[in-house]
Amino acid sequence: MPLYMIQFHQEDIELPKLDKKKISLWVEEVAASYGKKTGQINYIFCSEEKILEVNKQYLNHDYFTDIISFDYSSAQNISGDLFISPFTVASNAELLKQPFQRELHRVIIHGILHLCGFEDKTSDQQTIMRKEENKALELIDITEEERSS
Repeated sequence: MPLYMIQFHQEDIELPKLDKKKISLWVEEVAASYGKKTGQINYIFCSEEKILEVNKQYLNHDYFTDIISFDYSSAQNISGDLFISPFTVASNAELLKQPFQRELHRVIIHGILHLCGFEDKTSDQQTIMRKEENKALELIDITEEERSS
């Protein structure tokens, strides 16, 4: 049985319902599609208050967000700490009229895309990021369909 370097943690909230093995394999598959290998990746699920605190302390941003990525990657190995607020993900899912699980998967892979080198500061970069998220989401959607058939 492989030892996954992808770990799921919670801080001050309950961990959302996740198929950790499936998500880990998916993350590895997406990273590999960009010629990257996964090193130590920590998903830290936390409250809105905690993510705001992290955003202020480390990025000098005074606003809520769904994910903050800390990139420790080197060469072809991606590593990082990815803070995710499931509460903000749920709010966004409602606004976008998407199921929570799909929006959570989008955010999970969004962090990986940052570690793979994608940015989202400009509108052009955001367009590319969204395209790459959708491409990655198709992979996990196909996997879900295969398992249910």
